[in-house]
Amino acid sequence: MGSLTLKQFQSPLLAPIDLHLAAADCLAISGPSGSGKSRLLRALADLDPAQGEIRLDGRERAQFSGPEWRRKVGLLTAESGWWSERVGDHFERLDESLFQQLDLALKCLDWEVSHLSSGERQRLSLIRLLAQQPQVLLLDEPTANLDQRNTERVEALIGEWRLAHQAAVLWVSHDAQQRTRIASQSWLISAGELRPET
Repeated sequence: MGSLTLKQFQSPLLAPIDLHLAAADCLAISGPSGSGKSRLLRALADLDPAQGEIRLDGRERAQFSGPEWRRKVGLLTAESGWWSERVGDHFERLDESLFQQLDLALKCLDWEVSHLSSGERQRLSLIRLLAQQPQVLLLDEPTANLDQRNTERVEALIGEWRLAHQAAVLWVSHDAQQRTRIASQSWLISAGELRPET
């Protein structure tokens, strides 16, 4: 189970934020390019400097080591990192059902990363993240490179996964219709502030 609470939390480009994201809830964030959406996610994942308080299920960030925090508060970046030539070398754990839900055969583990399409990279990065069983998902446009069918698959998988694991989700999306579909609340970053989208 994962809930995230921010008190006067401040990442680069943004004014301090007070926010509570309950377990199994999904909050969508939008805003113009360069407004600080990705930097907010990176700060929440403890990859960029930030000020203020952040708690996971009531425990302060300082009570976790960096690696432990990033396992529990998992970030899916818009451009995922790949450090080996073979896809399978990037997976410590395998959950065959995740591959099936995203229409990927397990034989893709033998493929070379350089031969993946941008959509395949995006789906495999999501599988890799979920295999770590994070309590909070920070998703930076996870369907940006996907066609409609694969977008539907990803939305369905994340929706089912957050309910089954009671994981909070913070989802950056430029698509207003998607934000309506996937989130219980939608927020906008504008002029350095995060506020409810009207």
